[in-house]
Amino acid sequence: EKLFITKLLKDLRFSKLSSYIILPFNFKYSDDTVLMVNQAGEWLIISRNDFDKFHSYKLEAEDECYKRLKAKHFLTITEEKEQVLGLLAIKLRTRKAFAECSPNLHMIVATLRCNCLCKYCHASSIDMSAKQYDMSWEIARKTIDLIFQSPSEDIKIEYQGGEPLLNWDIVKESILYAKFVNKIARKNLSFVICTNLMQISKEQIDFIKKHSIEISTSLDGPKQLHDTNRKSRIFESSYDKFIENSKLVRDCAPLLTITKTNINKLRSVIDTYVELGYNTIFLRALNPYGNAIKNKSELDYSTEEFISAYKDALQYIIELNKKGIDFVECYTALFLTRILTPFSTGFVDLQSPSGAGLSGVIYNYDGKVYPADEARMLARMGDDYFCLGTVNEKFSEIFNGQIMHSIVKNSCVETMPVCSECVYQQYCGADVIRNYLETKDLMGDRRKSGFCRKNKMVLDYIFYLLNQNDEQIMDIFWSWVTRRPYGEMKLEKNQRQTC
Repeated sequence: EKLFITKLLKDLRFSKLSSYIILPFNFKYSDDTVLMVNQAGEWLIISRNDFDKFHSYKLEAEDECYKRLKAKHFLTITEEKEQVLGLLAIKLRTRKAFAECSPNLHMIVATLRCNCLCKYCHASSIDMSAKQYDMSWEIARKTIDLIFQSPSEDIKIEYQGGEPLLNWDIVKESILYAKFVNKIARKNLSFVICTNLMQISKEQIDFIKKHSIEISTSLDGPKQLHDTNRKSRIFESSYDKFIENSKLVRDCAPLLTITKTNINKLRSVIDTYVELGYNTIFLRALNPYGNAIKNKSELDYSTEEFISAYKDALQYIIELNKKGIDFVECYTALFLTRILTPFSTGFVDLQSPSGAGLSGVIYNYDGKVYPADEARMLARMGDDYFCLGTVNEKFSEIFNGQIMHSIVKNSCVETMPVCSECVYQQYCGADVIRNYLETKDLMGDRRKSGFCRKNKMVLDYIFYLLNQNDEQIMDIFWSWVTRRPYGEMKLEKNQRQTC
């Protein structure tokens, strides 16, 4: 905090003839308005005329714009300078608190085998018969032991694949072993299994329910769309098996992957989620890994196509909420949390420095350790650059090595070209693995980055909606941020107004 305040004091523009001090911020012109965001993530949208007065030191203390800018710490006066800079430092520290922690999300690749042959499979899964790609008990035990070396008080272990249920004995025994180890460690321990639900048994369901294990799964829309993208290796329809088995598992959370086959049918996809009783969807763009690269011509689309589909889908979801159907678009909710609150999110792609290795880590079936799932996917494509070590090493050796230092050094948006001047700096993050994939440089090139262009355009639209300040839409957005049903919040609001 002291270094932050010292730097700001040196950088501040201040004239003895002016009545206020301008604090550091980034900005973006849009027609007749200007969006301003300071280093603590506070934001305002003001008119160009007021903006010109502001940076020319022509605002008066009586002006409404002056009061708004002062309240959000875009300006201050000499007498309050130290106090305001201290408040900004505290807000920035809150936003960056995740960087002080060790990884709390630990992903384990139980096997690369899968009973699905998804056209876009980022993990490059393999045939069900290739058991040499299963994690052994020796590696599983060492993985659990390594995970509990993390200083973090919160430990979430997520099993991935392939299809992890195909190596059920290792999944089950490692969960039991982790709970045994935790009797001494006493951490906040939880589990997730990522499964397509195609071959889940009663024994597995009973175990999952007994140990309160979360289920994460995939659903790409109605039957035809789902079966087109997620072809089964053993059944006629992967969709039919999903429907059959999802009814047996409580509270499973499906994940959508948007491809060329469903990008123009997202309203139908959303309707399917609603009909099946789900109340969230993540409008996830296609990532350039594994089979998604091999089948690029069949699956890919432009950033502009994604944004057009995203806008239409978000408007549709907002209308559903207005009709009393509580339904959340998770990607928008992540951004809204960063915009409307002083807190970060656990989403690795929207962290600076990158959350890869800081917030999450993945342990491959062969015992190799990677900072993120995408790094493991990159290794499957033949490039093992991001391997941090193996489960045979100590936690400190793995997470204090050269690769982790390079990730942190090259993923602070505040110092990255283009990002350092971007108005969305405090809401976005750096995807070092994708940067490396596309440019062979961890910092990458924002001028050619689809990740950067997509996030900018999404944030443009979110701020467009925020600037409209529609009462219903704002209430819906706040329900997403606070994770409370919109209908419940609306009822409370009506009761307060009546009183």
